[in-house]
Amino acid sequence: MVEVLVGQDAVDSLLGVLDLERIDAGLFRGPRAGVGLQRVFGGQVAGQALVAAGRTVPADRRVHSLHGYFVRPGDSTKPIIYQVENIRDGRSFSVRRTVALQNGQMIFFMSASFHTGEPGLEHADAAPGDLPDPESIPPLSQQLKSHPDRLGMWARVPRPIDVRYIGGSGFSASGERPALEHQRVWMKADGKLPDDPLIHVCVLTYASDLTLLDSVLSRHGAVWGPGGYLGTSLDHALWFHRPFRFDDWILYDSLSPTAADGRGLAQGRFFDADGLHIASATQEGLLRQTPEAPGVP
Repeated sequence: MVEVLVGQDAVDSLLGVLDLERIDAGLFRGPRAGVGLQRVFGGQVAGQALVAAGRTVPADRRVHSLHGYFVRPGDSTKPIIYQVENIRDGRSFSVRRTVALQNGQMIFFMSASFHTGEPGLEHADAAPGDLPDPESIPPLSQQLKSHPDRLGMWARVPRPIDVRYIGGSGFSASGERPALEHQRVWMKADGKLPDDPLIHVCVLTYASDLTLLDSVLSRHGAVWGPGGYLGTSLDHALWFHRPFRFDDWILYDSLSPTAADGRGLAQGRFFDADGLHIASATQEGLLRQTPEAPGVP
């Protein structure tokens, strides 16, 4: 049995995945993650695409938004080529378009915008209150010790992100998850990250795809896998509002305002430990019932 990487070893492995090789101007190669999954994890592709875009932008411009579409499933056994197109460099904004390629075919594309930052209006909604301290919540691997078969991909891949669900998760056993409007998760890198702000943004981008679509299931008390659903990300958008470190605890507060035609929309807000709203996410995904799900012939 292969030992799953955790802690700083897993974080260092993720940093290696995000350390792209520059092949030429605007052309990068992303290393494969080296995990036992058939498809590339969507957060990995988005994170690598953002690294590629960020490496072509002046250092004084921070990511403020990205919008990406997952076009084809990626092959986790092969590296990914990233082509970055310089759309515009203005006085305070830079815009880039990144295309991810495997076998000559597009698997993902993304537009990202970077901003120098400037004085202006300031306001933000408050973070949810009366939540348990993250250190008081067992990590997902401990929460599911009584149901090891429910760990799914978490049991087979490195775990660079410490994820702690407040309430039930989509990896609970079928019928054991309460139906909740909000899904709230404490998360952070499970080790130390370098000081480069772009790395923290890219690791959050990676982590944002771990649990967001699960909020669609949370509305119904539904779960992933046997007796539940299979999900695929269709598109993903992020907005970054304030600087942060992702090796400190971050609250990911998400909900699903609507689901129809086999697709579910999920929206999430990230708050730092001081309650500051640091980022927002929106994702739509395809959700299909497994043959074992109730009501499926």
